[in-house]
Amino acid sequence: MPKAGEVRPTRTSYGDDPSQWVDRYDPVGSSRGTVVVIHGGFWRAQYGADLGAPLASDLATKGWTALNVEYRRVGSGGGFPATFDDIHAAINLAEKVTDKVTGETSPVVTLGHSAGGHLATWAAARQRFEQWSDGVGVSHVLSQAGVVDLSAAAEESLGGGAVEALMGVGPDDATYDLTDPQRQIPLDVPVWCLHAPDDTSVPISQSRNYVQAATEAGARAEFVEVTGGHFDLIDTGTAAWHEVLTILDTISPAG
Repeated sequence: MPKAGEVRPTRTSYGDDPSQWVDRYDPVGSSRGTVVVIHGGFWRAQYGADLGAPLASDLATKGWTALNVEYRRVGSGGGFPATFDDIHAAINLAEKVTDKVTGETSPVVTLGHSAGGHLATWAAARQRFEQWSDGVGVSHVLSQAGVVDLSAAAEESLGGGAVEALMGVGPDDATYDLTDPQRQIPLDVPVWCLHAPDDTSVPISQSRNYVQAATEAGARAEFVEVTGGHFDLIDTGTAAWHEVLTILDTISPAG
């Protein structure tokens, strides 16, 4: 049984692999839009969607439809391109609703932490490429301490070589053009990069450098400094999580 204030999800599989599923958390009443929650863990199989479940549940209590995504990771059939194929398929489960009066379409926001921040940002550019060109587009991106410069992370052996384990090759390979958010600047949608200066897992330079390059390229990108190291961003009781909710309120104000 869910605890008081929690929302019970419904699960949908988008493939035959045990890691290909999405838990959907629906709000009571009308939805403000959809937030696609993508968990981190350096793309490795030992980290799963349980990391995103509290965030998705809290978002539903705030009026959002939240999709908590599980996907194939390194060690569970993931890597390039499988991990990216899964994120694409999961986002395509989101529903875009058009208001009959205003003609406005409800937002589809990707929200990702750490490696999930990489995937959330990548997802906004994925439809530029033929293999991911179909389906639902992303309207806004929130990267929580995201690995948004995949090439730099590979060169720095971030996560003990996690990037090359994901990609199977180093950053000199052309496949990084398909998967590295830094190489896909400028995006056509707004991006917020939230990061704490005392993050010892993903350096804050990842977010700062991305936002600087994006704004110089004419994109809408904002750096938001938070407190609490790497993990306060996925703790719903923290000031860092409150910053996430504040940004979401600018996308779709609470009624």
